[in-house]
Amino acid sequence: MSQSKCMTEKQMSDAAKDDSVQQVKVDLAACLRMAVLDDFHEGIDNHFTVAVPGRTDQYFVLPFGRHWSEARASDLIVFNEAGETLEGAGVVELTAQCIHAPLHRVSGKNVVLHTHQNWALTLNMLSDNRLRYTSQTAAFFYNQIAYDDDYQGLACSVEEGERLAACLGDKSILFMKNHGIVVTGDNIAQAYRRMYKLERVCRAQILAMSTGQPLAELSQLVIDRVNTPSPNDRHPKALREHLYFEAVKRIVDRELPGYAD
Repeated sequence: MSQSKCMTEKQMSDAAKDDSVQQVKVDLAACLRMAVLDDFHEGIDNHFTVAVPGRTDQYFVLPFGRHWSEARASDLIVFNEAGETLEGAGVVELTAQCIHAPLHRVSGKNVVLHTHQNWALTLNMLSDNRLRYTSQTAAFFYNQIAYDDDYQGLACSVEEGERLAACLGDKSILFMKNHGIVVTGDNIAQAYRRMYKLERVCRAQILAMSTGQPLAELSQLVIDRVNTPSPNDRHPKALREHLYFEAVKRIVDRELPGYAD
């Protein structure tokens, strides 16, 4: 009886792990499709990766050649830092392998999103590409952004990914001058919400700069206030991230259904 119960508990644990892995795949596919709706994509290029729960040096990615708008959970492959496909059909693109695997390994982040999205890239094409804390939303990014000012060309070696990881350090976002951005997170909801809000503040900064008027930057006191949660807040940050991503999936369900297949 005891052995039977033990086996049942193990089976339940294995089933829970399988459910967790499947949910990550569904959420990553939804995230890729939402990036199309948000115009963050470049067709089949750029990459979103997620560490496979409970495994070392194994990452989910959409195989190269699939358009982000057609991403499905069943399409995702598992690859490692050597570029080998461990599960699924297809291969990981070289720069995805060389950027993402070292970033996951060195930073310890579960999610790594890399794009050349329009407004963030525009800011990173300027000699002075620093984000200015000129709005409430921009203030949320205080002390979260690292800067790589030394673009090296296509990332075709793991060493380049390690260099980028060193640039990222303990930050959650990397501005890559002349290239794009990397946004990391502990989970998909957190990382994608960061990416969405980052694009909006980059856009606002470029538009404000285009007026030729000086920017009105927030004081450190105000920045600190913005980043200090209220004890009366009914929606802490983690809950906001979860609610946002659930809303994202409802949008994708309406506009680009089929990602969970």
